Amino acid sequence: MAGRWCRRRERQTSCRTENLRPVVPRVLVPAEAGDGAMYTPLLTQGEQLDVLERLDFVLRNISELRKEVEELRNSLQHLAAEIVSEVRSHLEETQKVTRRRRFPFPRERSDSTGSSSIYFTASSGTANTDDGESEGGYTTANAESDYDRESERESEEGEDEVSCETVRTVRRDSLDLVNEDETHLILDSSLEEGLGQLLQQADRLHDGNEQEKREGFQLLLNNKLAYADQTDFLWRLARAHSDMCEITEDADEKRSYASDGKEEIEIALQKWNQSAECHQWYAILCGQLSEHESIQKRIQTGYIFKEHIDKAIELKPEDPKAYYLLGRWCYQVSHLGWLEKKTASALFEAPPTATVQDALQNFLRVEELSPGFSKAGRVYIAKCYRDLGKSSAALLWMNLASELPANTKEDAESERELEEMQAVWEE
Repeated sequence: MAGRWCRRRERQTSCRTENLRPVVPRVLVPAEAGDGAMYTPLLTQGEQLDVLERLDFVLRNISELRKEVEELRNSLQHLAAEIVSEVRSHLEETQKVTRRRRFPFPRERSDSTGSSSIYFTASSGTANTDDGESEGGYTTANAESDYDRESERESEEGEDEVSCETVRTVRRDSLDLVNEDETHLILDSSLEEGLGQLLQQADRLHDGNEQEKREGFQLLLNNKLAYADQTDFLWRLARAHSDMCEITEDADEKRSYASDGKEEIEIALQKWNQSAECHQWYAILCGQLSEHESIQKRIQTGYIFKEHIDKAIELKPEDPKAYYLLGRWCYQVSHLGWLEKKTASALFEAPPTATVQDALQNFLRVEELSPGFSKAGRVYIAKCYRDLGKSSAALLWMNLASELPANTKEDAESERELEEMQAVWEE
C-alpha cells in the first residue's frame, strides 16, 4: 500500500515538473540512434528569416522566368505569322506582275475622258497635235480591259493587245513631231523642274503643323508614279509616312504608316545605299514600328537602328539630327531594365552597350553643329548631367532648354519632363 502511494506521488511530481519546463520546438534525430535518440531544437529565428528570404528570391525568379518564357513563345508565334504573311504577299505580288506583264505601262481607270495618268502625261513629253485621237486611244485602252480583274477570258486578251497597240501608235505619232534628242531634253528638264518644286513644297509642309503634314503626305502620294525612281523623292515619302505615324492616335494606323514607310525606304536603299537620308529615315521608321513589337523584336531593332544611324553619320558627318538620334539610342540603352538586359544576353552574343556619358557626347555634338537644334535635345543634356551627378550643369541646361519653343510633338513631351525636373529642383 505504501509502495503504490509513493509511486503515485512520483508520477504527480513528474507531471508538475514537465509543466514547468519551457516549451522548445524539437525534432527527432534519425531512428538509427536507438535508445539514445534526443530531441534537438529547430533553426533559430535569424536562420528561419534567411531561409524565407532565399525562398522568396527563388519564387520571384521562377515568376520572372515564366513571364520571359511566355513572351518568347508569343514572339515565336508572331514571327511565324509574319513569315506566312510575307510568303502570301510575295505570291500575290508575283501573280499581279504576271497579269500586268503584257501591258507596256500601268494604267488607271477613269470616268472622264479629259483626265490621264501621271505616267502617260510624262511619257508623252510634248503636246499632241490631235488631242481627240490621243484621249480616245487612251480611253479605249482602259475600256477594253482592266489589269486588276481577277478572272480574264481568252477572248479579251486579243482586244487588250489591240487597245495597247492603239496607245503605242498615238505615242509614236506625237513623238515623231519632235526630234528624238530634243524630246529627251524636254522630258528631262520638265521632270527636274517639277521635281525641284515638289520637293521644296514637301519640305515646307513637313515643317508645318499637323494639317500641313497631312497635305504633304497626300502630295507625295499623288506624285509617286512620276518620281518613284528619284531618291530625294522616296526618302521624303518615307519621312511623310513617319509624320503620319506621329500624328495619328490609333495604334493600328501608327503601325500601318510605319510599316508602309519602311517598305518605301527599303526600296530606296536597294538602289541608293550611299544616301545618308535613306539610312536615317530607315532607322527612324524601324524604331517607330518596334514600339508595337515584343521585347525580343525591340532589342533586335535596336541593333538595326544603331547600324543605319552610324552609316548615316559616316555619309553625312555634319548632320545634327543623326547625332541627336544616336544620343537618344545611347541614353535608352544605358537605362535598359533588368528583363531587357537578360533577354538581350540570352538572345545575342553581344548585348547593346552604351553609357550616359556616350549619350551626353552626342547631344553636345548636336549643339556644336546647330545651337538650339531642339528643345528635346537640351532637355536630354540636362538629364544626362543630372544622372552624372553634375547639378550645376544640369540646372544650366534646364534654363537653356526653357528658352526654346516646342516645335514638335517630342519637344512638347520633353517640356513636361522639364517642368517635372524644375519642380524637383525647387523642392
